[in-house]
Amino acid sequence: MGLKEQITEDMKAAMRAKETAKLGAIRLITAAIKQKEVDERIELGDSHVLAIIEKMIKQRKDSISQFEAGGRQDLADIEKAELTILSHYMPAGLSDAEIQAEVAAAISASGAAGPQDMGKVMAIVKPKLAGRADMGAVSALIKAALSKA
Repeated sequence: MGLKEQITEDMKAAMRAKETAKLGAIRLITAAIKQKEVDERIELGDSHVLAIIEKMIKQRKDSISQFEAGGRQDLADIEKAELTILSHYMPAGLSDAEIQAEVAAAISASGAAGPQDMGKVMAIVKPKLAGRADMGAVSALIKAALSKA
């Protein structure tokens, strides 16, 4: 079963169980997927759906920090609940050792010699780690490794 089908089944189950919070979050996901499909006139695969969910997770994290800074804990709690539901659809994250191993392999495969070659390394690493690691942290790892080179 594909990710879109899993989301649809979860939405049906949430409707039957009258789980309004979960249903609302899942409807946000389906709306984002449908919007992307209509805009680009394509049928989205699992990798595109994961990218959409990853973007939504990033938005929730930003919102949580803003709400907490503004003293709106009630809104931050809603965002945290949505974040939990969204995170359920992401694949298991990689450990730091696994990420560092992928970065080292990509650096050697690309023949990168310094910080100017960061784009080459990111082009190799991004498809492998998308959705399984924070790409900002991966970028920082690559930059640090290439600075030492």
